[in-house]
Amino acid sequence: MAGLALLVLPLAGLLFRAPWSTLGTRLGEPQVLEALRLSLVSATIATVVCLLLGVPLAWLLARVPFPGARLVRALVTVPLVLPPVVGGVALLLVLGRRGLVGRWLDAAFGITLPFTTAGVVLAETFVAMPFLVISVEGALRAVDARYEEAAATLGATRWTTFRRVTLPMVAPGIAAGAILCWARALGEFGATITFAGNFPGRTQTMPLAVYLALETDPQAAIVLSLVLLAVSVLVLAALRDRWVDAR
Repeated sequence: MAGLALLVLPLAGLLFRAPWSTLGTRLGEPQVLEALRLSLVSATIATVVCLLLGVPLAWLLARVPFPGARLVRALVTVPLVLPPVVGGVALLLVLGRRGLVGRWLDAAFGITLPFTTAGVVLAETFVAMPFLVISVEGALRAVDARYEEAAATLGATRWTTFRRVTLPMVAPGIAAGAILCWARALGEFGATITFAGNFPGRTQTMPLAVYLALETDPQAAIVLSLVLLAVSVLVLAALRDRWVDAR
C-alpha cells in the first residue's frame, strides 16, 4: 500500500491543485495548443522510426546468433540508464554542426539537425527505441520456433515466414512496445532540450513548456501537466487489451 500511495499521491496532488475554474481558458491559449501539437506529432513520428529500425534489430538479436550479440544488446539498453541530458550531449557531439557526422551533413547536403523539429524527433527516438526493442525481442523469444520451421519446410522464404507467421504472433508485443515507446517519447525532456533547444512552435514540446511555465506561471505548469497526464491515460486505456495480451 505504501508503494501505491507513493505513485498515486503526487497525481492526486496535481488534480487537487489544478485551477479548474480557468482550465478551459488556459487550454485554449495558442502556445499550449502548439506545444501539444508538436508533442503529439513528434512522438508519433519517433515511434514510427523506432518501429522501422527497432523491429528488425529485435529480430536480429532474438533470431540470429552472431559474435558480439551481448555487446550489441548492452548498447541497445544503454539509453535506458543513461541520463537524458548526457544523451543530448552525445547527439550534439555526433550530429551537431561540428560533430563527427553533423559537419559532413552540413557541408555535403546543408542538413542541420540540432535545434530543429527533426532534432526533437531524433532525440525522442534515441531515448525511446530501447523500450520497443526489448519488448519485441522478448515477444520473439517467447514464440515457438517450430511454426517458423514448418513454414520454411513448406517453401516459404524468410521474409514470407516473418510476414505471415512471425509477425502476427508477436503483434501484441510490438503493440506494447510501441505504446511504451510513444509514451516515453511524449514525456522526453533532457535530451530534447539539450539537442533541440526550447523554441516555441519549433522545438518546444509539452514537457519543455511545463518547465518554462513552472518558473513564471506555476498554474499554467499544472494545466500543461494535466494535459500530458490525460493524453497518457487515454492512450494506455484505449490500448489496454493489447497491453494485457502482450504481457
